[in-house]
Amino acid sequence: MLWTDTLLMALNSIRANKLRSLLTLVGIVAGVASIIGVMTAISVVQSTMEEEMSVLGVQTFQVQKWPAGGFNTDEDRRKAMRRPPVTIEDAEAIRANAQTVDLVGSELWEFARTVRYRGESTEPNIMVCGGDPQYSENNTHYIELGRNLSEMDVRSARKVMVIGAALADKFFPFEDPIGRKVQLDGREYQVIGVFAPKKSAFGQGYDNYVLIPHTVFQQVYGMIEDDGFIRSVNVTVRARTPELMNDAIEETRQILRRVRHVPPSEEDNFEFFNSQSMIDNFNRVTLGVKIGAFVLGTIALVVAGIGIMNIMLVSVTERTKEIGIRKSLGARPSSIRRQFLLEAVILCNVGGLLGVVIGFGLGNILSLVTSFAVSVPMEWAVIGLLFCSAVGIGFGLVPAIKASKLDPIEALRYE
Repeated sequence: MLWTDTLLMALNSIRANKLRSLLTLVGIVAGVASIIGVMTAISVVQSTMEEEMSVLGVQTFQVQKWPAGGFNTDEDRRKAMRRPPVTIEDAEAIRANAQTVDLVGSELWEFARTVRYRGESTEPNIMVCGGDPQYSENNTHYIELGRNLSEMDVRSARKVMVIGAALADKFFPFEDPIGRKVQLDGREYQVIGVFAPKKSAFGQGYDNYVLIPHTVFQQVYGMIEDDGFIRSVNVTVRARTPELMNDAIEETRQILRRVRHVPPSEEDNFEFFNSQSMIDNFNRVTLGVKIGAFVLGTIALVVAGIGIMNIMLVSVTERTKEIGIRKSLGARPSSIRRQFLLEAVILCNVGGLLGVVIGFGLGNILSLVTSFAVSVPMEWAVIGLLFCSAVGIGFGLVPAIKASKLDPIEALRYE
């Protein structure tokens, strides 16, 4: 018997037993939808996180005292607290000695501050960055209006600032902000520039911040934090080319170990991170969720496969006489076996397709209630359908073999 004939017979059998086929599909749909739904949701978050974590660009890394991914243990936290702070002098040493880098910036941060202009005030949610001219380029947040900080602004500790787009929209909707005087924590600064808008899917205030010279920052906010620790500088370093990234990190490491007097036998007392390291850290965190979802989905599919096997065994019993007639007319055991296997595989893949569609929909619900980008991880759809085919073949094999081994004479006598 031709494969096409066998396929048509399998489809006719599925169509003739709609309720049984529907019950068979339910478990498959649930199993695949659970896997695809979780993987899609993770993909939605991951793609947005990767985009936002790429703030440093492909050839920029940061040096800081604290680990970017937080602390795994209390001992890690205590070890980091014992480290000396990263300083402006450390940044100057990198700038003066590193041959593989072209931009070195320094950043100090203060949070929950207030900006006022002509009697109107922001909420106490403004971030203040004490930086230098390299901030904009190293953080891929460019000037849209006016100018950037200059080296003279930093050296002379001028009371100037570059403001985020949200502040410009709030205070200067109908006027040019350049040259205007605003107050930051009661002190007057002149606006010299406005950053281009930079929205965050997580609602972060990328546009709710101001950049002032780090020399002014140190005068106003001091170098001692509220908890008594000396402020540590975040140093951003840009390699001359993306290909030189690893060389630049290693060269910077050697310079910092020398100027910070780290003995050869001791580990670094500072941390490196870049956009890729943050993305890798996020992927490690979500790996457990992915594995858990895959395991649970696999269990659901195995349970559904057992259901398929039982239903197909019932189908063999119900169609015993049909099988006997076909065998008496010359049907070979391989044709019988092939038909039942095809029925199982078709049912599993139809259920798999429905599960993929439902899973994509469920996973992207997050995109409807947030500004996250819609994601359709097709690789997981392919994996899901391949797994469905394997379940169909694996659990459809027993009923198919049983049907192919029926004695035609006994089958014809079956009532």
